[in-house]
Amino acid sequence: MKIGLFFGSFNPVHVGHLIIANYMATQTDLDRVWLVVSPHNPLKPKKTLARDYDRLHLVRLGIGDNPLLEASNIEFSLPKPSYTVDTLAFLREKYPDREFALIMGGDNLATIHLWKNYETLLTNHDIYVYNRPDADVSAFAQHPRVRICRAPMLDISATYIRECLRTGKSVRYLVPDAVFEYLESSTLYRSEG
Repeated sequence: MKIGLFFGSFNPVHVGHLIIANYMATQTDLDRVWLVVSPHNPLKPKKTLARDYDRLHLVRLGIGDNPLLEASNIEFSLPKPSYTVDTLAFLREKYPDREFALIMGGDNLATIHLWKNYETLLTNHDIYVYNRPDADVSAFAQHPRVRICRAPMLDISATYIRECLRTGKSVRYLVPDAVFEYLESSTLYRSEG
């Protein structure tokens, strides 16, 4: 079984994330996609991050009953900050019968040379890349393990959603219905600075 790992802070998960995950699960050779909720991306500030289990809960709500997608908290028990190469080594040991691939935006591929042991990632794993505006992927686009995909893209960001919530504006249709209902009845992201 080939599992696509879609790492992210999902702070919060939104319809753009789920469109990409579903596209990868249904339009490529991946059998399943795991949305891996990252406790802390070493390249991003932590101050605006909701609690790990709140974000995981929202991802589970967003996925609903889609059998091809799964929310993963695999990085919660690993050393922080999380490095993709370390997570993949752990997963290969835990699930030796599965093949793991990476799903990332073109912006991440453009900066993959900054990642810990990025050469190992490019050597040992297929990388499925979805378009991102203004991302120059030319340095790695011809790599034999890199697959550029034409997933539908929405110009939605978790930052924008958090700002809407903080200022009392609606996020209906930006997030899955179950996530919207949960956010409407909670104080999550309401007091972000």
